[in-house]
Amino acid sequence: MSEEVREVNFDGLVGPTHNYAGLAHGNVASMRHEGLTANPREAALQGLDKMKSLMEAGYAQGVLPPQQRPDLGALRDLGFTGDDASVLARAAQEAPQLLRAVCSASSMWTANAATVTPSADASDGRVHFTAANLQSSFHRYLEPRTTARVLAAMFRDETHFAHHPVLPATPAFSDEGAANHTRLSGAHGEPGVHLFVYGRQAFGGQHGPTRYPTRQTLEASQAIARQHGLSDAQTVFAQQNPEAIDAGVFHNDVIAVGNGPVLLYHDMAFRDEDATLDALRARMASPLIPVRVPSEAVSLEDAVSTYLFNSQLLSNPDGSMTLVVPGECQENETVWRTIQDLLLAGYNPISEVLVKDVKQSMRNGGGPACLRLRVALSSAERQALGGRVLLDEALHGDLTAWVERHYRDRLTPADLADPQLAQESLTALDELTQLLGIGNVYPFQLE
Repeated sequence: MSEEVREVNFDGLVGPTHNYAGLAHGNVASMRHEGLTANPREAALQGLDKMKSLMEAGYAQGVLPPQQRPDLGALRDLGFTGDDASVLARAAQEAPQLLRAVCSASSMWTANAATVTPSADASDGRVHFTAANLQSSFHRYLEPRTTARVLAAMFRDETHFAHHPVLPATPAFSDEGAANHTRLSGAHGEPGVHLFVYGRQAFGGQHGPTRYPTRQTLEASQAIARQHGLSDAQTVFAQQNPEAIDAGVFHNDVIAVGNGPVLLYHDMAFRDEDATLDALRARMASPLIPVRVPSEAVSLEDAVSTYLFNSQLLSNPDGSMTLVVPGECQENETVWRTIQDLLLAGYNPISEVLVKDVKQSMRNGGGPACLRLRVALSSAERQALGGRVLLDEALHGDLTAWVERHYRDRLTPADLADPQLAQESLTALDELTQLLGIGNVYPFQLE
């Protein structure tokens, strides 16, 4: 493949039921902000602002729609009966945590949507997708069916795109998508090496964390590599450092980020740092550029609280890279000094840092990197996309107006039982699928 290949960041649109339910055990920020009043409109507009600024800076930007929430079908499957208002009222009284779960807007973090292999690495010359099963938490387990339909609607041309079954939703094949997968290469169109990071081995005894659960198994990562036809020479499987998981590093993208030949990582990211780097060097056609941040410079606690490593690392035409960090990095003196002294002044391609306000997402435990699914696409593949999903000025304006029409500026956990909120959400999503031109992808549209 040639230089016509561009990486497109598909950001998740924040859904109308964005709230702080504290559902993600092991996600320190999510647990800390449980019960706060959320602002869905501000959250969605913050996300759109980040997308627009990167588009205007010359980066290819796409959008992914949110899930249908509340998921009343899930509540009915669990025994709640009656009309929508009755189902919501009974769930609020008898199982408020279930109600919070089926209202979660967690699909905004599209790094968890799927694992993607670009056509440059695939033997059949197609882009391969596997939607993540997200089985480790109930509120995210509800997402994969709709995610798979959305991806199939957007990447619908079978000449260019291949879609694989979601892995079995069992602990042995726990899969959290691209949050635990990094592709390293020269240019985006050159063949790459796939770094799969896992928390535990399901069928074998490896030391794991003791405080918080793991989200990715070795077996799940190996299965996805097989689905996508990746060879041993194209893959590296590395275990996360258990101490990091217990410190709140629930995904690898909270402690490491890669782009092109650069791997920016904390020294506590991997159980065996040297073996991981050696394996990458042995397989990569381009020299690996490791950018190591030692614990002495940034503690695990500061890494988790600021999401320094949950940043976007983007390639520029001149070979330099831009790091997009959340505002929390600038507010932490130690982390900001490390960015200036170690990253910007160091021997690496990172030449610029952009600071973005994504506080509504950060309070639920998701930074800039969580908000996007990276897909390297050739010009032909971009032209083959279904619908209107690549951001331009017109689409940004339409989406902003859509948010302002349909989203509330205040939402508490108690508001989730409001049947009017459910109706507002369906109305908004029905309009969104028409705006994006992706057809009927939601359960209520398929009934």
